[in-house]
Amino acid sequence: MTLAQSQDSQLHRKLQLDSIQLAGKTVYINPFLYWRRFDSNTDRWLREPGQLGEDQIRLNRNRFYPEIDWNYLDDDQRELKDAAVEMFLKSLELIGTFHPELSAGQLLEVERKMAITKKRAFERWVEKSFRRRFRQESLDQQRFARERLWRAWREWLALETTHQALVPIVAAVVLSGFLGWSIGVSNQTYKPFVPLADQTGMR
Repeated sequence: MTLAQSQDSQLHRKLQLDSIQLAGKTVYINPFLYWRRFDSNTDRWLREPGQLGEDQIRLNRNRFYPEIDWNYLDDDQRELKDAAVEMFLKSLELIGTFHPELSAGQLLEVERKMAITKKRAFERWVEKSFRRRFRQESLDQQRFARERLWRAWREWLALETTHQALVPIVAAVVLSGFLGWSIGVSNQTYKPFVPLADQTGMR
């Protein structure tokens, strides 16, 4: 009973962080709680950073991160927080789409709570997204490198000059292999036989 109550309490606390009550209605501020109503394009648009323009993100930096001096951030931190700003903007656009009845003041309340409760969550999501993208890009680069190498080998083997160079090389390899095998067989075949008695007498 205590475990069930603890789980219910954690779920209730999580829902409080992921939602806001406005005019007696629950509005989710976690954009992924709307996923059942997404089509594939909207899902991809939300999940993939880089869908909004850089100017739009730059103009909204201080809106969600007023405490940060962006001039002192390194490139990685700036890229991370820019992607988090993009998540804020996308989330607000989705909420406005799914709740068109919200007034400007209510949307401002949504934005304020989102900026307080979802900042770190959005940053973690972006970090995971960057790692997934990096892994995928690495796999793609390896695949392209293998394909380029294989294509280069096929093109090289298809050249007439390659055929002309390979024929004597292959012939020499085959001939040397045959000669080596012949010498080995002849050594075993014609090895002189010394009787055991003669060997004893020689001692």
